[in-house]
Amino acid sequence: MERPLDLTVTQKEEVKLLALIREIKYGELRVIINEGKPIRVEDVRKSIKL
Repeated sequence: MERPLDLTVTQKEEVKLLALIREIKYGELRVIINEGKPIRVEDVRKSIKL
């Protein structure tokens, strides 16, 4: 059984994620999620088109 989402409580990781999203000018972010919480963000800087 799935637990209901609690959208009223913002965890510190979620606050950091929102700050990162807002400060990036352009590009891609890869978000690693564990047990419903963001644990790591990878900033994709280099992409090689073949």
